[in-house]
Amino acid sequence: MFGLLKRDPVKKLQKAYEQKLEQAMLAARNGDMRANASLTEEAEALREEIEKLKES
Repeated sequence: MFGLLKRDPVKKLQKAYEQKLEQAMLAARNGDMRANASLTEEAEALREEIEKLKES
């Protein structure tokens, strides 16, 4: 019952992951490939963290 009041950390990380991917896409459209690469790397780190949370 008390679990209903807790926030789901996966949802928060998923939202951050999607935002990073969108920022990377916009950077690529603007021709900034360095920013695209760094943002994509950050997004992949978030995805790995999401996967770890889903497994446990």
